[in-house]
Amino acid sequence: MDAGRRCLSLAKGRERYVFWYSPGQESSLLASLVEYAEQPDVNFDFFDAAVLSYQMGKWIGNTADSRVAVSP
Repeated sequence: MDAGRRCLSLAKGRERYVFWYSPGQESSLLASLVEYAEQPDVNFDFFDAAVLSYQMGKWIGNTADSRVAVSP
């Protein structure tokens, strides 16, 4: 597995949703989450997509903060 890959996951009842993506693919992943939420036969809705996008944004924010903290 590529060390640069990132993972978003969501546990919903007995179901587990796991999305892998590489840095720079965040907008594509967000589009995929929306497409997934639009599928009526999947137990994944827009709230779930929002939770995962929040997780991604939080991770990006933490990464940016750590880069600023170590920069001279």
